[in-house]
Amino acid sequence: MIQSVDIRELNERIEKQSSFVDALTMGMDKVIVGQKHLVESLLIGLLSDGHILLEGVPGLAKTLAIKTLSDLIKGNYSRIQFTPDLLPADVIGTMIYSQKKEEFSIRKGPIFANLVLADEINRAPAKVQSALLEAMQERQVTIGDQTYKLEEPFLVMATQNPIEQEGTYPLPEAQVDRFMLKVIINYPKKEEEKLIIRQNLLKDKPTVLPILTPKDIIEARDIVRQVYIDEKIERYIVDIVFATRFPQDYGLDSLKEMISFGASPRASINLALAARAYAFIKRRGYVIPEDIRAVCYDVLRHRIGLSYEAEANNMTSDEIITEILNTVEVP
Repeated sequence: MIQSVDIRELNERIEKQSSFVDALTMGMDKVIVGQKHLVESLLIGLLSDGHILLEGVPGLAKTLAIKTLSDLIKGNYSRIQFTPDLLPADVIGTMIYSQKKEEFSIRKGPIFANLVLADEINRAPAKVQSALLEAMQERQVTIGDQTYKLEEPFLVMATQNPIEQEGTYPLPEAQVDRFMLKVIINYPKKEEEKLIIRQNLLKDKPTVLPILTPKDIIEARDIVRQVYIDEKIERYIVDIVFATRFPQDYGLDSLKEMISFGASPRASINLALAARAYAFIKRRGYVIPEDIRAVCYDVLRHRIGLSYEAEANNMTSDEIITEILNTVEVP
C-alpha cells in the first residue's frame, strides 16, 4: 500500500502543476459559451493522449472548440472535411513527381498536425477512415516506402452528425473502439444562447493568445501518469467493464438480452486513463469512484453493442451504463 505521506506529497505536487488547467479553461470559456462538458472532454483527451469522437447536430461549436484549444497551446491545427470523394492521399499525403528534378518528393497531408479535426468522419469511404485510424493508432504514416512519425501531442477530434444518414458510411465497431471518448453534445441553455447571439454580433470577436506549448502538454502527461489509482478503484473499473460482458453475474439479468457484445479491454485501460486525467483537472493526486462515474459514459457508450431487442425497445447504451453504475458496488 502507498503511504498517506506519499499521497499528501503527490497531491501537493499535482495541485501545483495542474494550475495551467484553470488558465486553459478560462481561455476556452472566453470563446466557447457553455459546453463545459465538451471543454472538459477535450482536456481529458489531450492529457491522456486519447482521441475523441463528437456526436451532435451542426452549429454546436465543435470546430470552434478544437481551433481555440490549438490557439491556446500554440499547436499546429488542421481541419479535414470528409466527403464521399475523399482519397487516403488527401489525408496522409502523397508522392509528387518533379520533372525539373526528375525525382519523387513527399507532400505531407493535413494529418501532420498536433490537433486534427476530422469533420463528418462518417461521410468518407472505408479506405479513408482506415488511413486516418491507422495514423491514430500507430502515430505514424507510411507514404511510398517512407514512414513518418506524427507530431506530439497528436489529438484527433472526429465529428459525426447523428441525424443525416444519407451518403454516410457508418464507422465499424472495431474502428469506433479506437476513440478514447465518444462525447454527445447537446443544445445550449436559453441564457447561454443569448450570450452566443451577443458574442457573435460584436464587431471584434473574442480571441485567445497561446499560454502553453506542445512541450508543456507532453510534460503534463507525465505528471498525469503519476496520479494514484488504488487497487479498490482498479477492481471497480474491472467490475463495471465485466458487467457489460456478463450482466447476469451482477444481478442484471434483464440486460443480458439487450447487449450483443460488451466493452473490450481497451475500455478498462481508457477508464483508468480518463479518470486519472479527470482527477488531475480537479487538482487531485488520486482517483476516487466519482472520477470513474464522471468519465464512464464517454468511455463506454460506443463500446457496448446493442441487440435488436434493445433497439426495438428504444434502449440506449447510456441507459445500460446507468443501470450498471447503479448496481455495481462502489468501493
